[in-house]
Amino acid sequence: MTITEAPQATRRLTTSKAMVEAIAQEMERDPSVFYLGEDVGAYGGIFSSTTGLLERFGPQRIIDTPISETAFIGLGIGAAVEGMRPIVEVMFTDFMGVCLDQIYNHMAKIHFESGGNVKVPMVLTMAAGGGYSDGAQHSQCLWGTFAHLPGMKVVVPSTPADAKGLMTSAIRDDNPVVYIFHKGVMGLPWMVKNPRSIDEVPDGEHTVPIGEARVAREGSDVTVVTLSLSVHHALDVAESLAPQGIDVEVVDLRSLVPLDRDAIVASVAKTGRLVVVDEDYLSFGVSAEVVASVTDRDPTLLRVPPQRIAVPDVPIPYAHDLEHAVLPRHDRIERAVRTAMGR
Repeated sequence: MTITEAPQATRRLTTSKAMVEAIAQEMERDPSVFYLGEDVGAYGGIFSSTTGLLERFGPQRIIDTPISETAFIGLGIGAAVEGMRPIVEVMFTDFMGVCLDQIYNHMAKIHFESGGNVKVPMVLTMAAGGGYSDGAQHSQCLWGTFAHLPGMKVVVPSTPADAKGLMTSAIRDDNPVVYIFHKGVMGLPWMVKNPRSIDEVPDGEHTVPIGEARVAREGSDVTVVTLSLSVHHALDVAESLAPQGIDVEVVDLRSLVPLDRDAIVASVAKTGRLVVVDEDYLSFGVSAEVVASVTDRDPTLLRVPPQRIAVPDVPIPYAHDLEHAVLPRHDRIERAVRTAMGR
C-alpha cells in the first residue's frame, strides 16, 4: 500500500512577509540566530525585511546599528566565528563598497585561511535593483560582483515561497551566504504594484536547496535564463508571446553560487535557443557566465547565437524614462526572444 503524504498547507504572502516568517521560525528554533543592521528594529527594515521581529524577539536579538557597515559586518563575522548565526543587513547592495574588505577578505576567506577549521555561518542580506528613480547609488544589483569573489554562496529569490525557503537554507548553512532581494519582488504597497510578488507560501518549515535552479515555465522554442525580478518580466513576455506560437521556457536561477549549470544546459538542449536576462551590468558578469555554461559544455546545442539582455555599462540614471531604457524590461526581452526565433 502506498501512503501519500498530505500536501503542505499554503497561504498567499508577499515576499517580504515570507522572508520575515522564515527568519522568525529559525529564531524560534535556534537561539543563536540574531539580526542586525540599520533600521531593522522599530522601523522594521526599509523594505519590511524585519517587520514585527523586534516586538517578538526583543532588542538583544533584533539589533539596530549605527551607520557603520564595516563595524557591524565585522561584529557579525566575529559572532559567526564564535558559533552564533547572525543575519546582517546592508541596506542597499550599492553600499557594499564601504565594507567590501570585511566581506571578501574576512567573511569569505576565514574558512579557507584556517584550513577548514573555522566556520562562518553568517547570512548577509541586502536590497537591490532599479525601477524606482533611486539614482545611481541606490539602484544597482551587483550580485555578479559577489558571485565573482570566491568563498561565499549567493542566492537571489524571485518568489515568496523561494524567499522563505532560501532564507531558511541560508541561515542553516555553515558557509557565509549572501542573500539579495530585489525591491520589486517584495510586494510593498508603496512601490510599483507587482502581482507576482504575492503568492502561495508553504506553512511551517520550508527549505529550498541552495544551488538548484527551477523551471518557472516550461516551453519548447527558446530558453530564457534569468533571476529575481526579471523572472517576472520573462514570464509576462512568455505569456504574451504564447498566442503568437512562440513557446518560451523560463529558467529561474535562484542561486548564482553554486550555479546550476546542468539546469541551464538541459533547457538549452531542449530548445536550442538561449536568451539571458540580467539586471546586473553586461560586461564581465552573470549573462556571459550563463552563455559560457552552455558553450563550454557543448556549443552545438545552440541553433542560433545566444542573446544577452542586461544593464549597459553605465550608472543607473535617475530620470524615470532613462532608467527604464537601460533596465531589462518587457520590450527588450521580447525583442531578444523574437531575434532568437528569427521573427
